[in-house]
Amino acid sequence: MLLAASVALVPLFKALGLGTVLGYLAAGVLIGPYGLRLVSDTETLRHASEFGIVMMLFLIGLELQPSEIWRMRHKVIGLGVTQLVLTAVLLAVIIHFAGIHWNAAIVIGLALAMSSTAIAMQTVEQRDITKTDTGRAGLAILLVQDVAVIPILAAIPILATSGINASVGVDLTDAVDALDNPTDWLTPLTLIGVFIAAIIAGRYLVRPLLGYVARTGVREAFTALGLALVIGAALLTQYVGLSPALGAFIGGVLLADSEYRHELESNLEPFKGLLLGLFFISVGMSIAFSIMFTEPLRLLALVAGFVGVKFLVLFALATVFRMHLADRLLLAILLSQAGEFAFVILQFAQTSNAFEHVEYDLLSVAIATSMALTPLLLLAFDRLVAPQLDARHDKRKSDYIDDQQKIVVLGYGRFGQIVTRLLRAQGFEMTLIDDDPAQIDLVRKFGVKVFYGDASRLDLLHAAGVKDAELVVITVGGRDRILTIARNIRRSFPHVTIAARAIDRGHAHELMELGVEVFERETFLSAVSLGAKVLARLGYEPEKALELAKAFEEHDNKLLHDSFAVRNDEDAYVGLVRQSMGLLNAAMAADTLPDPQRPVDKSPPADSD
Repeated sequence: MLLAASVALVPLFKALGLGTVLGYLAAGVLIGPYGLRLVSDTETLRHASEFGIVMMLFLIGLELQPSEIWRMRHKVIGLGVTQLVLTAVLLAVIIHFAGIHWNAAIVIGLALAMSSTAIAMQTVEQRDITKTDTGRAGLAILLVQDVAVIPILAAIPILATSGINASVGVDLTDAVDALDNPTDWLTPLTLIGVFIAAIIAGRYLVRPLLGYVARTGVREAFTALGLALVIGAALLTQYVGLSPALGAFIGGVLLADSEYRHELESNLEPFKGLLLGLFFISVGMSIAFSIMFTEPLRLLALVAGFVGVKFLVLFALATVFRMHLADRLLLAILLSQAGEFAFVILQFAQTSNAFEHVEYDLLSVAIATSMALTPLLLLAFDRLVAPQLDARHDKRKSDYIDDQQKIVVLGYGRFGQIVTRLLRAQGFEMTLIDDDPAQIDLVRKFGVKVFYGDASRLDLLHAAGVKDAELVVITVGGRDRILTIARNIRRSFPHVTIAARAIDRGHAHELMELGVEVFERETFLSAVSLGAKVLARLGYEPEKALELAKAFEEHDNKLLHDSFAVRNDEDAYVGLVRQSMGLLNAAMAADTLPDPQRPVDKSPPADSD
């Protein structure tokens, strides 16, 4: 039932642009006790699926390298730590004045200050904004939150057992009793000993074992070992009375600089994804809709309250870091919900008697509601706010272009840099334009003069002197952006020659329709070059491999132009391609080639004398 509901709803929700997390939540609601009631034992499912969080902390630990933390130190401290502390304090104060005891208010504030790593990171990856200001800021904040789970869980028992009415004398008496009781003061020493033993075992036992299993080449054995490491680390810390998530996290950190880190990540990632999916399904099942009907105003006030506080704190901090308005809004929406660790913290607090069961039910519904609300807020941002802000192109006014050349290059990313370096090496001067301020500021440090501006705007093309240019090279990224720029140039400056970056064969045909005759598919030549190197490694003479690669390149380019005439007739297009492939195979087979299974003898010839 779990898998069937996931398959039915998760792809649908992703196709609708609502995100997979919301799909999992909906699947849980559908088959849970408030839906079709196909699954009733939600408590067992939740406990089993929480291992997904343990797995996620292990993988987070694997990625937690000191060099990465140091590189992001300003955002980690300025954004991450400040956000967590400021949000938790504000929420705790508000909750306390709403009638909740200070200790419980602090626990709830810390829990609600957490954001959903699963929702935020998935959204960042889907939008391909990992390297942007929003992506880096979100990563720094989530990193601090994930690490902060450990001390928060450790502090909950203290908050649960201490009260505001406890006297200093009682505290001192308890402290003296603790010193008299060896089991109390030996516990910290035991924890330190376990941690030291884990470090030693990680270096001198686990790493050699990983190497041994990796050398056997048995992939499933390596996967089994990875799972055993996660479970073992979790059980070890659970045995000494701490959270199993702490053990998994420490285990990941200890292997962060291991040469087998990436292999562990790739093997364990599917398990993490599936278990987190089950976790969100269990969250959907646990949503007590009865509370929605019995206390709708209280629930609405709670959700609006903590989501609003988190939004304002995140927006203010992003403003301090001088992020663009659109980036500030996106970051604030992206992290405004409560996260999966909030369930863990509140569940642990409930078992520690930090607050009543009724409060836990209300908070659980509020957290799940906030998580379900985030994809809807992002959808509203994309449809209503982002088009008005035009975040990509209006970050600052276009530069005044005082250096007009006969060659204009639009786009100075990796693709554009290679083209311009080749031209500059032959003595050509160019006008360079890009719309990424960070990239422009970086290359200007190396003495490269790049102007800021949106290449799709006609006024900027006029300012760049395209009217008098001989050649315009379009190297920006994005299929539609390239076509838009080429269309504008062809319409307003029909005499100018256009050289463009093509994404694939279909994109090349669209450029050809616009009259662009000079283009190159961005991955074609690199793939042909790699193919030639592979042939050489398989035993072909290097010169012969290059000759075959060149022949293939010429044949494919001819096919590209021949198929342009029949691009709108599917049957004719398929027939032409199949015929061309047959001719290519026949031509290649007719050539005299060495047996690829027999390595070429590259030893020097014997002395003829």
